[in-house]
Amino acid sequence: MAEPVLYSFRRCPYAMRARMALSVSGAAYEHREVVLRDKPAEMLEASPKGTVPVLVAADGVVLEESLDIMRWALGESDPEGWLTRTDEALLAANDGPFKHHLDRYKYATRYEDVDPEEHRAAALAILRALEARLENSAFLCGEKRGFADIAIFPFIRQFANADRAWFDAQDLPKLQAWLESLVTSELFNGVMRKHPQWKPA
Repeated sequence: MAEPVLYSFRRCPYAMRARMALSVSGAAYEHREVVLRDKPAEMLEASPKGTVPVLVAADGVVLEESLDIMRWALGESDPEGWLTRTDEALLAANDGPFKHHLDRYKYATRYEDVDPEEHRAAALAILRALEARLENSAFLCGEKRGFADIAIFPFIRQFANADRAWFDAQDLPKLQAWLESLVTSELFNGVMRKHPQWKPA
């Protein structure tokens, strides 16, 4: 049986979290690195919406959402027990309001009548809630990293990197330590290895 195929883009936060779950699960799959301005026909045939990540499972089932890919991988094998450490409200806040404000802060020129500082402040309010949560444990759902941490982390990283000096100056010591532990992890650095653009043989 053919291996699952993952269409991915290295810097996409959605693809990052999918790759981290696939990696920790030990799943074997074929990695196909996509250049977003030159999407392969094979990916568009599997998923016409044209966004990454896309996983085509060995049985032909297509998963087009990163959280679904994470759950699929961990459903196959979850050696660190990530699925027991999640929080649907946190995921919804990250993928909804936080992502909304992140985009308008980092990519303000793409939107009309947007004040990036206003959106930065709104995103910071969400991060303060995470800071308060991390007062009680090293990770968002306990003392070990889990599904919620990995699902949210790439977006916090993107927010921090938009203006690193400003982010580092904020009073978020627990969140900053949490972010550093994930950014420097072997798992994250492993999935950030560069791949050449995939081309069909």
